[in-house]
Amino acid sequence: MTIPCKPEDLTADWLGGVLGTPVASVEVTAIGTGQTGATYRVAATYAGGPGDAPATFAVKLPAQDDAVRERVALGYLSEVEFYSTVTTQVAIPVPGCFYSEISSDGADFVLLMADMAPAVQGDQIAGCTTAEASLAVEALAGLHGPSWGDRRWFDLPSIVMPKPGDAEAAKGLGDVAVMAADITLDKLGGKVSDEDRVTLTTSMALVSPWLMAEPERFSLMHGDYRLDNLLFDPERTRVTVVDWQTIGLGLPARDLAYFTATSLRPDDRAGLERDLVQRYHRALVGYGVPDYDLQTCWQDYRLGVLQAPLLTTLGYAFAASTERGDEMILTMLHRGCRAIRELDAIELVRSYQA
Repeated sequence: MTIPCKPEDLTADWLGGVLGTPVASVEVTAIGTGQTGATYRVAATYAGGPGDAPATFAVKLPAQDDAVRERVALGYLSEVEFYSTVTTQVAIPVPGCFYSEISSDGADFVLLMADMAPAVQGDQIAGCTTAEASLAVEALAGLHGPSWGDRRWFDLPSIVMPKPGDAEAAKGLGDVAVMAADITLDKLGGKVSDEDRVTLTTSMALVSPWLMAEPERFSLMHGDYRLDNLLFDPERTRVTVVDWQTIGLGLPARDLAYFTATSLRPDDRAGLERDLVQRYHRALVGYGVPDYDLQTCWQDYRLGVLQAPLLTTLGYAFAASTERGDEMILTMLHRGCRAIRELDAIELVRSYQA
């Protein structure tokens, strides 16, 4: 089958071919406004009647901008590899995947997934509720717990972030982090407070030693675990995690701290984070993670919060600006910098250099 590159390529013949079921017609509509990928809802009418086949699917294709496709091709490889290789080995809730295919260079791909409607995407700017945050941190343990300390994942070819203990890669990302912070501050100008500017530049200058801290404590990581990548059912009893373009290996609590620091309003985060860390730790223990006490988990959480400005600036510095994008980045950046200060994370990172 030819990999569909555009929504017009999502035809009845293509869908029928990958499903092995005759499809009479399809209706394709866009879902969301993703900047690094394009997602569509495909409603199918089957030639022989619906039977047990789904009435609708979610289909993810590359971004329609050629420059974006080339820039995030490794992310596409990562996401397809996650659905084809990793999902059966972990317990984090993700959409079912019926079919995937990707070109050798990663620029063209397709994922045919279960449609999670009526689940709705979290609102990154508004922030999440206590119920949503509790669901999110417990779900996250379903990724970290089953992959905890398992070195076979080092062989995944499309890992995005530096692997634990790789000093050369850590230095490389550290250099990029400083550059991304400078570009971000230049683009946002006076919209960033002086206090946040100092926190951002200081913390990004420490990314290399930060990445080398606690290299023996690692798991698979989502990398961009935040509200925009979470789908909640209307009753807020279930969560589904999407957007696996930044899968990596590293200190597990980086995912946790990134979520709380960017997806909760600061006052809410300050009041809830102890309970959320306890929930996460309890879930990890339930997956059989050995010799990991709550005090160590809390320290890892404090250490991990540098993930917030790192991912925020990496994602923004090299992308086109939009009105909502700027608002979201300012919100995430302020929340993340405030969390770094309140958790005294910079001094904690420096203690590893002593």
